[in-house]
Amino acid sequence: MPHVPSAPRGPSAPRGSSCAPQGRRRARLLGSTGAALALILAAPLRAEPVAERTDARINLRIEPRVEGKAEAKPELKADSKAETHADLKPEPKAELKPDPKPTTDKAEVGAAEAAPTPAKKVSRELPPTVYARVSEDPLPTYTAQTFMDTMRAAERYQIYAEAGGWKTLPGDFAPKPGDSHAAIPSLRHHLTLTGDLPADAPPSDRYDPPLVAAVKAFQARHGLPDSGILGRLTLNALNVPADIRQRQLRASAQRLMGSTFPFGERYVAVNIPSAAVEAVENGSVTRRYVAVVGKTDKQTPTVETRITDVNLNPTWTLPISVIKNEIIPTMRKNPGYLAKNRIRILGPGGVEVDPTKIDWSTEKAANYTLRQDSGLDNSLGQVRIDMPNRYAVYMHDTPSKSLFAGSGRFHSHGCVRVGQVKEFAAWLLQGTEGPNGPGSVWGPIEIETGIALGERRDIKLVKPTPVAFVYLTGYATSDGRVHFRDDIYGLDTPAAPGAAVPDVATTGSLSPRATPVPRKPEIAAPRPAPVTAKPETARPAPSPASAAPAPVGSAPKPQARRSAPPVERAPTEPGLMPPGLVGGRT
Repeated sequence: MPHVPSAPRGPSAPRGSSCAPQGRRRARLLGSTGAALALILAAPLRAEPVAERTDARINLRIEPRVEGKAEAKPELKADSKAETHADLKPEPKAELKPDPKPTTDKAEVGAAEAAPTPAKKVSRELPPTVYARVSEDPLPTYTAQTFMDTMRAAERYQIYAEAGGWKTLPGDFAPKPGDSHAAIPSLRHHLTLTGDLPADAPPSDRYDPPLVAAVKAFQARHGLPDSGILGRLTLNALNVPADIRQRQLRASAQRLMGSTFPFGERYVAVNIPSAAVEAVENGSVTRRYVAVVGKTDKQTPTVETRITDVNLNPTWTLPISVIKNEIIPTMRKNPGYLAKNRIRILGPGGVEVDPTKIDWSTEKAANYTLRQDSGLDNSLGQVRIDMPNRYAVYMHDTPSKSLFAGSGRFHSHGCVRVGQVKEFAAWLLQGTEGPNGPGSVWGPIEIETGIALGERRDIKLVKPTPVAFVYLTGYATSDGRVHFRDDIYGLDTPAAPGAAVPDVATTGSLSPRATPVPRKPEIAAPRPAPVTAKPETARPAPSPASAAPAPVGSAPKPQARRSAPPVERAPTEPGLMPPGLVGGRT
């Protein structure tokens, strides 16, 4: 057999002879590749920028972990780098997903995390004004019969007082409907006397429905919320003795003596202790408005006059007393006060004066006219009801509308602030030609439009409307019901012997005058002459011990003062007007 030579071992021999070792080398290479892969997969565990040195396919998986995204969604989507770089747009691939929620969720979550601050309110509108609840009784507080009705009520309460009145209820007396209490018979007796509980109501020792209804009637007569709940204010009113109530009625009636107020078909009545304004038409209250009246040291005076004009966008000329006692001290501490409050200083001829040119360490500023521009922040608000009178008090709007919500609304410096004053102005302007000529009217919309123009406008009433500011802490209405309010100014209590007699001529002034007290009898002397509106039988009323309040309350009636000497308008009077009063016409 021929010898078959073996394959030559040339240059290829080493490759042939190294067949098994080469396989082992490949295994080692694969092993090193696996180790490299393991290192790469472990790279996300280290905060190193490996992503830039590794394969893009691997980077697709590990990038979300590197970015530290809050979304731990396992599914693979378009490169999540697109969400962090503005030049890459993930939208095309996101559209391939049937549910676009993950993409929108990410955008919304990011926006929500960055936007807790946009919690600020978008609307800049003022919150709605809250008004305290006022009586809806159509019977007016003040009519031509109020004097006689109140005198009769005073006689009735005198009988109650002489008979012992009613018992004082315990301080912890607060029964709920259906409860029984030892003091309930005393409560029933009190409310039966005053007419709140019918005399034929079945007797009971429980706080039953008829007694609850009687308590509500009592609360309504006293200007309290008629809830039927025996709270602190109701209990205090129930515990006022009968003789005090009689004194309130008598003093209120005496303050009405000598009045020549022309009621007419339409008039306005403001009862100061009630802090309410009544628009009366044909003997009935068309609308009753919440009001804010003078505080105890800046009392609203009793006035009888006529409303002649409605001023839209009024300006306010500051009284001298305000300049001296408020503006000058404030400017010494805060030189920018006038500019902030849009108050201008006007010299002779109405030329505006730079506040920095005035020496505020002195009182020279009182020689100038200080006038606040019209606007929402004007002290008189957007509407003023012009009613000329010697006290320079007015009815007007106010920027401080939150005060209308309180039950005790005694915060002004003498003027009367009226809630819903634009509606009130529209009632006053009924019959007055509107802004668009004959046939047009001044309704709430026209008034709002006139205010929006921003210019001051004085609208004269076609027929002046009588207005009376009265101080009635006790009064009776034509249906025989007797109403009471708190004596906030202390006018019902006779002055103690030796005490100074209140000077009503300066009621509401910043400080009492030194001379008016001796002049007071001179001014009040002519008063008995005009007492023609009241029956002759009522004339002896001022004689009892409470005679002191009679001249006090009756002094401010302007009609009776017209025949008095012109001493009423002393040259110093403008300086006595309190802060908040409008001063003269501007």
